[in-house]
Order: sequence, then C-alpha cells, then structure tokens
Amino acid sequence: MKNRITDLFNIEYPLIQAGMIWCSGWELASAVSNAGGLGMIGSGSMYPHILEEHLQKCKAETDKPFAVNLPMIYPDIDKHIELILKYEVPIVFTSAGNPKTWTSKLKENGIKVVHVVASTKFALKAQDAGVDAIVAEGFEAGGHNGADETTTFTLIPTIREKIDIPLIAAGGIGTGKGMLAAMVLGAEGVQIGSRFVASNESSAHQLFKDEVVNAKDGDTKLTLKELTPVRLIKNDFYNKVEAAYKNDASIEELKELLGRGRAKKGMFEGDLENGELEIGQVSSIIHEIKPAAEIVGEIIKEYKAALGLMNKGKFIF
Repeated sequence: MKNRITDLFNIEYPLIQAGMIWCSGWELASAVSNAGGLGMIGSGSMYPHILEEHLQKCKAETDKPFAVNLPMIYPDIDKHIELILKYEVPIVFTSAGNPKTWTSKLKENGIKVVHVVASTKFALKAQDAGVDAIVAEGFEAGGHNGADETTTFTLIPTIREKIDIPLIAAGGIGTGKGMLAAMVLGAEGVQIGSRFVASNESSAHQLFKDEVVNAKDGDTKLTLKELTPVRLIKNDFYNKVEAAYKNDASIEELKELLGRGRAKKGMFEGDLENGELEIGQVSSIIHEIKPAAEIVGEIIKEYKAALGLMNKGKFIF
C-alpha cells in the first residue's frame, strides 16, 4: 500500500492513529507503529516531564516512526518543542492554532509537519505555511471539532480540489470500508481516533471504554460551540449543558459550568456522570475492545477486501 503518505512517513499502511488527549500515550502509539500504521502521542494533556517519559518509553518500544500531536494552544508549547527536538521525533501533527508559528522551526530540524483543519480556508493557510500534509477532519469526529459542521464526505473532496499536498481524512472512519470510501473521495490516508480509544493499549479509563462500546447512533452531540465545539456522549454533564442553553445561559455561565478538567475527569478518571466523554459518531459501530495491532490488521484486511470487490464491479454490503 504505497502512496505519498506511506512514503512521507516511512510506514507500511496509510493509517494514522489520532493523538487524543487522555487516551493516546506511548503504549498505544508504539503498538500502532509496530503494526504498520503511524502511532501518535497526544501531548495536549501532558506536562513537559510527562511527555518526556512517554517519548522515552515509546522510543524504547518501537524502532518505527511515530508522531506527536501538538495543540498550538498548549501553554508550554515551547517546552514540548524542545523535547520533540531532543528526542528526534520524526513527525509532528499540529492543531488548534496557526501552523506558521512552528512549522519552519520543526522542518529546519528535519521533522515532517502535518496540520489538522476543518475547512478549505484553513487548509490553504496550512499549505501556504509549508506543512507536508493536511488532516481534514469532518463534523463526525469526537472531541474538539470545527464550528461549521461540515461532514467528512463533503470536506475531503472540497479540500482535495484546492490543495496539492497529501491529504488525510479524519472523522467518522473506523473500518476498512470507511477507509476505502475516504480514499475514493480523494484522501491518501486516514486518521482514526475513536476506534483506538476502545483498544487495550489506550490510556482511557475502562469505564469510558465500556461506554464507547455501548454507544448507539444518536448518543453523541456537538455542543458548546460558543466556547470550543466538542462532540460528547450524552450524559448528566451534557444534560446540564442543554438545560443551560434552554435557560439562555451566557458565555460566562457556560464557562463556569464547564469548569476545568472535565475531559480528564470523564475519559481518564472514568467519571461517566460529571466528565466530558469525548468520542465520535463512529462509536455506534464499535462493539469490542481489542489490541491495537488487531484493530490495524482488521481495518487493512477489510480495506483490501472491499477494494478487491469494488475493482470487480461488485457492490459492497
């Protein structure tokens, strides 16, 4: 499965595990990389000394390329950059900010840079900033999301016709058939988050993993658009947010309701009532917690089988 993405990252399959806060540490990243994909450490929830520990352990567990996700709004981003350079991380995925800020610095040090966007406007800005590839993330994705609510199937072909650099699809993809659909629409790789939350190696709390497996269609909702759009499983906290909207809550009141540490409380500590349970719509077709390598293998096997049927002119059900 060679294409521009596999060549860019020096990986076997164009399958990237998303860098999810509280869910994707060194264990998951190394397991996915060892299985032929690109594993990623989600550094947005880590203090610098925690990130350093994860980098050390990831490098000890895999000799394959792995990446670090770097949210641009992180307060100690300069310290994270120092650690990325120190440990010679080969690939960085930036998000939630201006890619111009760090792209040149990273590329000067031989690091491949990918930026996550949710619109054509920001895809073009990222390309102009000199990134090596773009992740286009649709409205279906879990966690923090684009405010425009553009779906992946609309976003991918729209961005594809506007940019020249490699394009990675994200949002609503958790199977080999979903991967093939994204590639047909113009993506050259896929970034998958929710499916890897429900893996043995994910650092998510077991109660949260179980909640993901039990989720049904319609159980997630994008909310808090006035602050930062986030897709959540509906729980007691979500119900309080909805009640606040019905009472015409101000932005300040919404901020007070949100407070601090909601994502950690829900996903990492397993508080299913009071925490943010960030997951994508694709959770409705996730039915089992499995080893990450098995998930990678199943996705690639299904992708190849579906591609084979499509090439024979057969419909896939």
